[in-house]
Amino acid sequence: MKKYNVAVVGVGAVGEEMVKTLLQRKFPVNELKVLARSARPVNIAGQTFQVRETLPEEFKGIDIALFAGTEGDKGAAVTFGPEAVKRGAVVIDNGADFRMDPKVPLVVPEVNAGDVKKHQGIIANPNCSTIQMVVALWPIHQKSRIKRVIVSTYQAASGAGRKAMEELYNQTAKFIEKGEITPPSAFSHRIAFNLIPQIGSFQDLDYTTEEWKMVKETHKIMHDDKIKVTATTIRVPVLNAHSESIYVETEKTIPVEEAREIFRKAPGITFVDEPAKSASDPKLRTYPMPIDADQKDDVYIGRVREDPFVKNGLSFWCVADNLRKGAALNAVQIAELL
Repeated sequence: MKKYNVAVVGVGAVGEEMVKTLLQRKFPVNELKVLARSARPVNIAGQTFQVRETLPEEFKGIDIALFAGTEGDKGAAVTFGPEAVKRGAVVIDNGADFRMDPKVPLVVPEVNAGDVKKHQGIIANPNCSTIQMVVALWPIHQKSRIKRVIVSTYQAASGAGRKAMEELYNQTAKFIEKGEITPPSAFSHRIAFNLIPQIGSFQDLDYTTEEWKMVKETHKIMHDDKIKVTATTIRVPVLNAHSESIYVETEKTIPVEEAREIFRKAPGITFVDEPAKSASDPKLRTYPMPIDADQKDDVYIGRVREDPFVKNGLSFWCVADNLRKGAALNAVQIAELL
């Protein structure tokens, strides 16, 4: 098998997960170079990597460059992506800078793998909340076109980076120990024992940037800008793995048992939906939770229900590890397609 020279740019939560994912999936790496704002040794998955400062010349000889978009390096792909492409690399960017560029494919391999072929040197990784949603929507959409989506997200602290996870942990510990809350710094408000119904800044119609990402990215990935998407994105006191409550209306009726079978057979999905078992043993995991998806590759689906009032309506629950499928894994899967 041919081997490739790979660079990972950024060693925050996502960059670290990218390195781990490359190793775990045995990606055919010849040389793995880790770049960041400053040179230093880091330990990832039991291995020590000598991080090098991100400079244009570091991309010489690199075949694939994965930009994590974390560790304060937001926009790093804007600065160094074209330099990497100039030196022969294909850039896979986890940041938001290129997602809506019409010349840049926005790819989720289970949905629009063919778009990879259209790249001109840069491929964008979608937003974490969009990725897990479209993996869930796509098999339904193939059976009957989706006309309407209403989604509420319950997004973990890890989506805001390592410092945000530490803040949740420290605030919680201090409150339990002393009844006090450490003032927020990674978040605008307290996160321990609280919910924050704002991710990103407010934009058109008082929807946030995170909510508009779910609208626009879904249209681009699924090649259908007629799907009506309304999103509410919420930060919750969970360390890792995002959850979403999703409601869809389809053109034709999909009976609930057929919808369940569609999810059971869909690639990249683990289906956990056995409500009847809860009656006999409430402790059984008959639906997916963030702790089930943590450090897992699949998108987990459960709680599938027909809308009792709308003929073509379906509701379901969707959980995924936002650092893996929502970021690192999806980027590595794109690299595998390449």
